Amino acid sequence: MAVHPTAVIEAGARIGEEVEIGPFCYVAATVEIGRGTQLAPHVTLLGYTRLGENCKVHSGAVIGDLPQDVAYQGGISYVHIGDRCTLREGVTIHRGTQPETVTHVGHDCLLMAHSHLGHNVYVGNHVTIANNTLIAGYAHVGDRAFISGNCLVHQFTRIGRLAMLSGGTAIQKDVPPFCMTRSLSTNTIMGLNVVGLRRAGFSAQERQLLKKALDILYRSQFTTSQAVQHLREQFVHPLIQEFCDFISASERGICHFVRRGEGGDLS
Repeated sequence: MAVHPTAVIEAGARIGEEVEIGPFCYVAATVEIGRGTQLAPHVTLLGYTRLGENCKVHSGAVIGDLPQDVAYQGGISYVHIGDRCTLREGVTIHRGTQPETVTHVGHDCLLMAHSHLGHNVYVGNHVTIANNTLIAGYAHVGDRAFISGNCLVHQFTRIGRLAMLSGGTAIQKDVPPFCMTRSLSTNTIMGLNVVGLRRAGFSAQERQLLKKALDILYRSQFTTSQAVQHLREQFVHPLIQEFCDFISASERGICHFVRRGEGGDLS
């Protein structure tokens, strides 16, 4: 372990082997840092924060501070961050609101500069969140989602696996798996996240199947519930099952569809 002499490590903090802690960092007594993790100068780790192994936390990040929620009345709550995550400059992640609740970040995630995760947010594995994106409390981000810069995610909103939010997107409704939002729009889907699906190894046949599902959901005469029922009956496939299960579980409703080149909903 290498700790700069200006860093403050409270007694009781659990620091793994080969951890590096830079100048003027602060690590609270109830923090746990996994093996091989590196803290750049001026990192602050508060509360019951647990950082996994081989993470990199850049200058000015503040992890585990109190939730920005008037419902918070004290008590122990947590931030858990998985292995091999990178948190860039100025990232903020707040602990859960209710006692014994968790704000969770999975493995192999990249949170770019000045992104924010509110209390009780859940972020899956292999997720990228770009600069200045704000994710409000209780939002859920599925595995391998990509959230571009300057996006706004309303509390309790869900973003499905391998979905992509284009730059400047604001969402108050759920984004189904495998879909891509329209940039600088509100609650607007413009098609599949084709590049993300290719990079994830989805075959041409799988991508075509998902395109059919998207067409049936958004461009048929079916209501949402009718489209889901039709998809379940016509396509027995794990990807269609995942797509339909996500939509059926939505409590906020899902984003609407707009063709490329058409105007988005900027209201």
